[in-house]
Amino acid sequence: MTPSSHSDVSFPADAAPPQAQQQAAELRRLLRQWEHAYYVLDAPLVPDAEYDRVFRQLQGLEEQYPALRTPDSPTQRVGGQAMEGFAPVRHRVPMLSIRTETDISDQGARAFDARIRKELELGPEDPPVEYQAELKFDGLAINLRYEDRVLVQASTRGDGETGEDVTHNVRTIRQIPMRLPDAAPPLIEIRGEVYMRRDDFEALNARQRERIAQGARGERTFANPRNAAAGALRQLDPAIAAQRPLSFFAYGWGEIDGWTDQPETQSGTLDAFAAWGIPVSADRAIAHGAEDLVAFHQAIAARRDSLPFDIDGVVYKVNRLALQRHLGFVSREPRWAVAHKFPAQEELTTVLDIDVQVGRTGKLTPVAKLAPVFVGGVTVTNATLHNELEAQRKDVRVGDTVIVRRAGDVIPEVVASLAERRRADAVPFIMPAHCPVCGSAVVREEGEADHRCTGGLFCAAQRKQAVLHFASRRAMDIEGLGEKLVDQLIDAGLVKTPADLFRLDVATLAALDRMGERSAANLVAALEKAKSTTLARFLFALGIRHVGERTAKDLAAHFGDLPALMGQTPESVASEEQLLAIRDVGPVVAHSVVTFFQQPHNREVIADLLALGVHWPRNAGRAAGAGDATALPLSGRTIVLTGSLAAMSRDAAREKLEALGAKVAGSVSKKTDYVVAGADAGSKLAKAQELGVPVLDEAGLQQLLDGLTPPTAR
Repeated sequence: MTPSSHSDVSFPADAAPPQAQQQAAELRRLLRQWEHAYYVLDAPLVPDAEYDRVFRQLQGLEEQYPALRTPDSPTQRVGGQAMEGFAPVRHRVPMLSIRTETDISDQGARAFDARIRKELELGPEDPPVEYQAELKFDGLAINLRYEDRVLVQASTRGDGETGEDVTHNVRTIRQIPMRLPDAAPPLIEIRGEVYMRRDDFEALNARQRERIAQGARGERTFANPRNAAAGALRQLDPAIAAQRPLSFFAYGWGEIDGWTDQPETQSGTLDAFAAWGIPVSADRAIAHGAEDLVAFHQAIAARRDSLPFDIDGVVYKVNRLALQRHLGFVSREPRWAVAHKFPAQEELTTVLDIDVQVGRTGKLTPVAKLAPVFVGGVTVTNATLHNELEAQRKDVRVGDTVIVRRAGDVIPEVVASLAERRRADAVPFIMPAHCPVCGSAVVREEGEADHRCTGGLFCAAQRKQAVLHFASRRAMDIEGLGEKLVDQLIDAGLVKTPADLFRLDVATLAALDRMGERSAANLVAALEKAKSTTLARFLFALGIRHVGERTAKDLAAHFGDLPALMGQTPESVASEEQLLAIRDVGPVVAHSVVTFFQQPHNREVIADLLALGVHWPRNAGRAAGAGDATALPLSGRTIVLTGSLAAMSRDAAREKLEALGAKVAGSVSKKTDYVVAGADAGSKLAKAQELGVPVLDEAGLQQLLDGLTPPTAR
């Protein structure tokens, strides 16, 4: 927020029309309320951009009607009051604010340079003015007083003339030196910003949420890093402040005594601070003239979101101190400096509705539909609420006035809702029980924040993801079916479920973009080949949540065939208790498998796939559904693969062996039953020979797969 200084001049209000008087009074009331919440309570009610707009509106009225410019107007003071519980500190040199350039375009920098050149009476032929350009940190201004080079006092800005003594808390900030070196003058006040890094802020809020979940009273999360930093400094107990990670950057000074060789420039003085061990941001530059200022503003704007801390603009200062003294001050601010802001990252708007979007993986996300608002450089009409728990935690309802944040390319989000502006009939958001796209059941698994649609094979929102996964190499391995082709097939309405892939013909495919008859024929052949698969691959291809390749193999080995797992009806699906008997299958996986096979849409797609010819060999010598893994021919055998195989890939060999019950290990030990050695076998072959483990070539492997006892070779 933009502070201002006191004025000792009062004006009669009768010179302004009654309507203007009433408007000014209301604007002053709003600004005082917001200032109190922002500076004293550390609980901002509106974004900075909203405050700035109302502040400028009041300034305009006071310029139009000077009689409205009362001594207690927010435009005539720096802002804020000392908080009760802290000793007041009178600033020997007032901590005044600097002017904010409201034109956030390049012209803002050029306008400032033009004003400086005019004040200095420079003509077009005169050289450019030298400036220091630096960052405008989003934190809390602090004055550090060193006497005899020892930190004796730290105080907040307060109202610019009187601040709060927060020495006990500032001493917990390890970046701030307790003593300065002998090169420093005997008396100096260092001024700068206490802030909180974004990663520290996220960690702090995570701890706060954990405390709240554990039932701790009086705990809350913080709206932004600036709010968290201010709250930490205003703790009466320094032990609490020490638990909140704060940082500091110096950018100026107050009273100085005994520094006879102070550098003649702003930049040189900050260089001296850095040499004394005082933190000074490296993101500052010497600029010569307006175009250098423009370049700095653009460069920092491009990096803004990658910085580890929040900024809301940059600051330009005439670099030579003699020129600063010559330019002096006007009203509440120095002529020689200006803050050039970036587009606001937070704004106020209204929630018109809350929609639920279904993502490619089935995740349901509540999205606030907003009255259009310009924030972060673009017009925003949607903002994510992430999930039901987050929407309820922020208590966002249709009709609410909310703070919306957008930083760079980050998806806009609702930061907070202003409950005091809520209409009486607003109701909390509740996630629907059925998918808004396909009507399938919506579930939220234990320990998960997100809700998900269970109609993975049927839901239109998940269609592309489901088909791509189904066709992937480790699933059905449909060669030639890439992302761009899948996009075409689904966008054209040719494929609605994975089963529709097997209905495609050469003529249909050849008519698509970038597909000729030869490519179409190759894909049809690949689809025909893919119909012959294994149960493990098929189960993995279905995309059941939490079921990866290993779990799919375990399911296939345990149940032997699909009917034993999915049953004849949704009611006869294998129970969670049966699934929990399988190695490495826990409650979350078991619940996910049962839920998937109970969904009618998923069962219909599976039936369609089988009717279209998808098949796999049944495990010989094993009763389907018996759950007895020892019935498989290679159960209990451990086999190691090494080297390159000619007839099949290592993955294919592993798959065939595991389908027969073998454990395929990655290293050789005395417990290994066979080592299958292909071309260029290395250390594993040598280890097998050393331990006397039987070694098979590819012919021996094939005999093993055919159920024959292979000869021991080598």
